[in-house]
This record gives sequence, C-alpha cells and structure tokens, in this order.
Amino acid sequence: MSGEHPGRRVHEPVTDADRRVIAEQLGRAPRATQAVVHRCSCGLPDVVQTAPRLEDGTPFPTLYYLTCPRAASAIGRIEASGRMSRMTDRLREEPELAAAYEAAHRDYLARRDAIERLPGDPHAGGMPTRVKCLHVLVAHALAVGPGIQPLGDEVLAELPDWGARGPCVAPTAEEPAEPSPGDQA
Repeated sequence: MSGEHPGRRVHEPVTDADRRVIAEQLGRAPRATQAVVHRCSCGLPDVVQTAPRLEDGTPFPTLYYLTCPRAASAIGRIEASGRMSRMTDRLREEPELAAAYEAAHRDYLARRDAIERLPGDPHAGGMPTRVKCLHVLVAHALAVGPGIQPLGDEVLAELPDWGARGPCVAPTAEEPAEPSPGDQA
C-alpha cells in the first residue's frame, strides 16, 4: 500500500493564520508547534511538527501531531475496531513488517533527536514492538511520505480524502486562547 494521500508534504513556518486554524481544529491553542509539515487537500494544516519539549520544559515525544478533526475521527474509528492489537500481532508474526516498523521507529527518533534529544527512549506511538496510537503513525507517514512508516501507510490507504468536502474548520480572525496546563501540540 502506497501511503500516498491527497494533500501535500511541506515544511513551512507556522503563520498566525495557521495557528488560528490549528486552534480551531484542536479546540484550544496549539503548544510547541514548530512547523506545518502536511497540508490537507483543502489547503489547511493537518499535521504539525512539535518541539520535543513543551514550553514549560516537559518532554513531549510526539514529533508529528495530527490536527485535522476529520482525519482524527476516521483514524479513531479504525482504532476502535481493534486494529492496533491485530497490527501488534502481525509484528510478532511477520519479520519483514517488524523490521520495517523498527526502521520507521529509528527514523522517527532520528528526526526528533535532530531537534533535541530527549532522555531515555519514550517509544513514540508504542514503537517498536507494539502499536499504541494510529494517529501518530499516520502523522509520521504524512510528514515523511510513503515507504517509511509501513503501518501508517496501511491506514492511510484506507482513509478517504478528509479534505474533499472542503475545510474541516472555518478559521476565525481571533488569536488562539491560551493553553490549559497539560495541553499537547
């Protein structure tokens, strides 16, 4: 499965307009957002790159954060079907898949560590021995393109074009609200 999805990979600074859109998508102000790394087919951000630490210094190992509520909802339905457990079983049963998933884990950590190395190994998204969060895997696949994150690519191949109906949110001209303690991305 290719992992290609409508939209486009980018690595762009986050503009004020992007921050307003992301705040509307998340229902709160984004935190530690460094760049927009993928835009939906409607043109809005759907994956952002976050800093390895939040503004208060708290480690935040989620390098790529999915912001689009339509995409998150569609992925949530796949998670609710028990897919993560079946994928984890496949990692034990399919050595080639396990090796590709391990390589994807190394890729993710290398990209994050190029920004800042976090102490220990927080095993982003359950990697490399289990599947914990499909949202993280899809965000990684969208950010880096097909062929790197095999399970993210698989999920992407099943998802509809969430931007085909137009923007998921109508951005406002207001500045985003201040984040609450514990908010991420």
